[in-house]
Amino acid sequence: MSPKKTRRVDHWQDPDAPKPTSRKPSASVLVRDESGRVLLLRRPDNDLWTIPTGGLKKGETITECGIRECREETGVNIEVTGLVGVFTTPDHVIEYRKGEKVKEVRQPVNVCLHARPVGGELTTTDEASAVRWIDPGDLDKYEIHPALRRRIDHGLNTDTPHVD
Repeated sequence: MSPKKTRRVDHWQDPDAPKPTSRKPSASVLVRDESGRVLLLRRPDNDLWTIPTGGLKKGETITECGIRECREETGVNIEVTGLVGVFTTPDHVIEYRKGEKVKEVRQPVNVCLHARPVGGELTTTDEASAVRWIDPGDLDKYEIHPALRRRIDHGLNTDTPHVD
């Protein structure tokens, strides 16, 4: 019998969402190519589209985290070019389940960065079942969690960093 995989359930503005049991800093990157397209990947644990995102490891900066996560998840090497914002709203909690058991409920502390590609090739990974460059006008065709769409929309529509 194989072990059950961890399943991720994102809650947004849900009064019935479980209460957070932890907070963890993370980086996400809004990567845009020379044509202005946005780099998106599909998460295999919830089938939603997202920008590259992941937890900050001990001994690394938030910039290093964003660069590492993008490379690990998509195969694309990036250069960070600015700050989209700091997103910490309690409206977003992430529930991690193994089978029917809740392992953790996390309220994200996310620093979202602007970036541009500098190398690498699009590739699928254990963390990305699909990877694509998307024209911003086509984003509505992709199922993106509201908390992530909030980061993307802010990064596309203003140069002023967001702070919750």
